[in-house]
Amino acid sequence: MKPDADLAAIVFDLDGTLWDTTATCAVAWNAVIERLGVSFRTISADDVRRVTGKPHIDCMRETFVGCSEAQIVALCDATMAEDNLLIERVGGDIYPGVARGIVRLRERYRLFIVSNCQTGYIELFLRHSGLGQHFDDVECWGNTGEAKPENLRRLLARNGSPRALMVGDADGDESAARANGLPFVHVRYGFGAAHAPDYTCETFEALVSLLHP
Repeated sequence: MKPDADLAAIVFDLDGTLWDTTATCAVAWNAVIERLGVSFRTISADDVRRVTGKPHIDCMRETFVGCSEAQIVALCDATMAEDNLLIERVGGDIYPGVARGIVRLRERYRLFIVSNCQTGYIELFLRHSGLGQHFDDVECWGNTGEAKPENLRRLLARNGSPRALMVGDADGDESAARANGLPFVHVRYGFGAAHAPDYTCETFEALVSLLHP
């Protein structure tokens, strides 16, 4: 089964869907722990991966269990800034097929990104990937303080409510799509799982073949 012929737009999740910065963020989080003098174990890329896709404050609460709320808030502010500084320097790992696939999908669709990341993070992806010109608009938790379903709603509304489809790697992306009445494509190479996606793709190349055969 193929998506509707009148599909006009694709909304992408970012982390676990277009790129992976978990190794870089682990370095950033460990630098913040040391700088703030927080007594905690060393953070690994797997630690970051387990919480990626959630609003950053929730990532801190779920990772730094046992820390006080004041420490959580301080860690949240500091790691957001440190993540962006380090990713600005070294970037992230863009998934195979994304660079070429985005260019191809842009031939047929308007493209957007909605993420639960901090302010400025999506823009880092757009610069490091060289794909910024192909995306019409983006939205994130850091800009609005809202979760993904509301940010997806905001983005679509201000862009004329095009007939869209959501692509992501986790159940939060699926929930956001369902809350807005959008079909959902699950990319299985990412970080999470989905409950009942409309479509499933093992690779980004398979996604392109599904949407732009």
